[in-house]
Amino acid sequence: MSEKSVSELENLILEIEHRIEDLENASVKDRIDRSMEIKSLKERLEQLQKRLYSKATPYDIVKIARHPLRPLTADYVNMMIEDFVELHGDKRFGDDKAIICGLGSIGHEKVLIIGHQKGKSTKERIACNFGMPNPEGYRKALQKMKLAEKFSLPIVTLIDTPGANPDIGAEERGQAQAIAENIYEMCQLKVPIVNIVIGEGGSGGALGIGIGDKFAILEYAYYSVISPEGCAAILWKNGENAPEAAVSLRLTAKDLLEFGIVDDIIQEPLGAAHKAPKAMADILKSSIIKYLKEIKNIPVVKLIEERYNKYRNIGRYLEE
Repeated sequence: MSEKSVSELENLILEIEHRIEDLENASVKDRIDRSMEIKSLKERLEQLQKRLYSKATPYDIVKIARHPLRPLTADYVNMMIEDFVELHGDKRFGDDKAIICGLGSIGHEKVLIIGHQKGKSTKERIACNFGMPNPEGYRKALQKMKLAEKFSLPIVTLIDTPGANPDIGAEERGQAQAIAENIYEMCQLKVPIVNIVIGEGGSGGALGIGIGDKFAILEYAYYSVISPEGCAAILWKNGENAPEAAVSLRLTAKDLLEFGIVDDIIQEPLGAAHKAPKAMADILKSSIIKYLKEIKNIPVVKLIEERYNKYRNIGRYLEE
């Protein structure tokens, strides 16, 4: 499916949605039964949405993962977590808004939740650096994870970043070391850890909070060593080859499950998460509760051993 055809289908879907809304409002206003027409339009809408997403290419999926209306970590926290108390700062430099950390309850389980935050308005996106964390963000996350370990609280991380901040300031403050330290420490934390990619899973930016016992991905999210645009710029010296790069990177949920990189794919509502944020939050909440039940009673020594082996065995190679 080309970019143009995706755009055309999305516009048609939007037109039908507006038509349904207008008919429903008119039915209430003039008390005329238009249920048959509304039903017919809803069936047409469902057919178009299935067509749109069933034929989506890897690069289409990347664009869906980046959709401006797709729910962010803060949205899921508001819809899933009860009694949420946010925790701030890394005790060294500052509070990185690109990473949210806090304590709360999901179902009957008290957890520490950590996630990337991109922001929605222009002002929020700038404050969150478009979801690209600085070293202080990763140090904040690690400090809170150590706190969770102290009180035997499971950890849930929501991954949604194009990558860690690559600018000079971040490098000067130890970006690579901060990410490496998080990976090292998360391998040894004595509590259950659930990682879920909810949008973009970009490179080390994702790995900095992405080591755990259960790793899942939303149906239309992606997880990759580099963005398709970055890959195209390196290999072809041209960002227009991004769709081709996306195919080669094998970054979709189905590819990742096939390679054993993720443990599960969480299905999204028809039309993807941005069409039904509350429904997506309910599905995500149920999945997290299920994952925690599966791993919380595993003895600590076995939990850490299995976590280490899980990542040690990722990847395939040939020996001559």
